Amino acid sequence: MSTIAQIKIPATYMRGGTSKGVFFNLTDLPQVAQVAGQARDNLLLRVIGSPDPYGKQTDGMGGATSSTSKTVILSKSEQADHDVDYLFGQVAIDKPFVDWSGNCGNLTAAVGSFAISNGLVDKSRIPQNGIAVVRIWQANISKTIIAHVPMVNGEVQETGDFELDGVTFPAAEVLVDFLAPADADAAMFPTGNVVDELVLPQSIAEFSAKGISSANSSIKATMINAGIPTIFINAADIGYVGNELQDAINNDEGALAFFEMLRAHGAVKMGLIDHIDEAQARQHTPKIAFVSPPSDYTSSSGKAISAADIDLQVRALSMGKLHHAMMGTAAVAIGTAAAVEGTLVNLAAGGKPRTSVVFGHPSGTLKVGAQASEDNGNWQVDKASMSRSARVLMEGWVRIPGDSF
Repeated sequence: MSTIAQIKIPATYMRGGTSKGVFFNLTDLPQVAQVAGQARDNLLLRVIGSPDPYGKQTDGMGGATSSTSKTVILSKSEQADHDVDYLFGQVAIDKPFVDWSGNCGNLTAAVGSFAISNGLVDKSRIPQNGIAVVRIWQANISKTIIAHVPMVNGEVQETGDFELDGVTFPAAEVLVDFLAPADADAAMFPTGNVVDELVLPQSIAEFSAKGISSANSSIKATMINAGIPTIFINAADIGYVGNELQDAINNDEGALAFFEMLRAHGAVKMGLIDHIDEAQARQHTPKIAFVSPPSDYTSSSGKAISAADIDLQVRALSMGKLHHAMMGTAAVAIGTAAAVEGTLVNLAAGGKPRTSVVFGHPSGTLKVGAQASEDNGNWQVDKASMSRSARVLMEGWVRIPGDSF
């Protein structure tokens, strides 16, 4: 019988946007896990309860979905003119793997709140009442994000009347600005085109996704680096209307296999990996989504969404499953792509220039703003903005066996 004692680590369980995750102050982690490496990964895997062959994460803090199998490590910023460094780890559910390749836009909304409440922001920058402007350095992607956190009597305001589709209860609004969200080390459109033909192998027929046959050896795609690398395709090109909910996709193994193959081929085309076999070790990025013009539909909560109230529809997959709402970073990609004439996102939204877009997703609607400009054929975006909310769900300690890492 094992007699290894458990250790306890200070942690906070938070909701940010439509995601949940376990938040840590870097200095609270065991010394060996304060630096990147296998020890840190093993610790986070055990905290979340992965890998779990049952797919439930019962013996950990994870919720067995891509939206709830998340970890965040925060520290005082080492960057000039920033308050907090934010590192995000997407924990695989059924594999011993933590993906550090991208950001979580939803949990970004909780970063400012945690940073203020845990002393990571200088008190001189925090108003007693009003809006605290928290300057976040997103360490995964080396980008600046600004969170506007409401304060009341020196405390973070969490309750309010702001409603976010995909979240059951209202809360305080947190405006999040993603500054220069396009990848600084790569073109916003890595192929140089706003629309590409993504060539697929003839064997795609075996996946039997809707509308896909061996006659379809290529598919139109917009591939963009903004917020998070994302591949957009037309819903109609793969036999969908575009207003499908989770069960229509996630219960179709053939469709999921198709999307994963398409994602892998797109990742190669974008220069993110060298071979499609490497996609399994990079599950968090790129994202893949399908778009369509507006139509009436009923959201997963039973809410009626009118075509007149949205500019387009978007359905996005995360970690191999259709997301129940929309990833925050993918929303940045949507807003940015919508601002560039000729992308599939822009065309689905009517094809005119725009600085903001309202899109329908499985849980409802979301508005995101972005301004894009072109300079000698190179596209760039200065800022993308959206409103989210955040709340502490529990705080204290997580416990894991002492030999976990």
